[in-house]
Amino acid sequence: MRRVATVIPITDLRQDAAGVLKRVRSSGEPVIITQRGRAAAVLLSAEAYERAEHDRQLLRLLARGEKEIAAGKGYDLAAVLADADRILAAD
Repeated sequence: MRRVATVIPITDLRQDAAGVLKRVRSSGEPVIITQRGRAAAVLLSAEAYERAEHDRQLLRLLARGEKEIAAGKGYDLAAVLADADRILAAD
C-alpha cells in the first residue's frame, strides 16, 4: 500500500532546507511543498527524478510504437528478432 506523501509549507522548507533535503534523499519519497495552503511544487531526490524520467521516456516510446502499429507501420517481430540474431552473431 502506498504511503501518504509528506506535505510541508514553503516556510518550513525555508527554515530547514537541509533537513528536508536529507529526508528526501534518505526516504526516496517526494515531498510536496505548499504555498498559501495549495500544492506548489514537488521535491524529489535526484535518483527518483532520474528513474521517473527514464520511465517516462520508456512510456513515450511504447506509446509511439502503439501508434505505429495502429497505423500499420513498424516491423514484424520475427524479422526484428532475426535481424538481432544476425547482428549478435556478427560480433
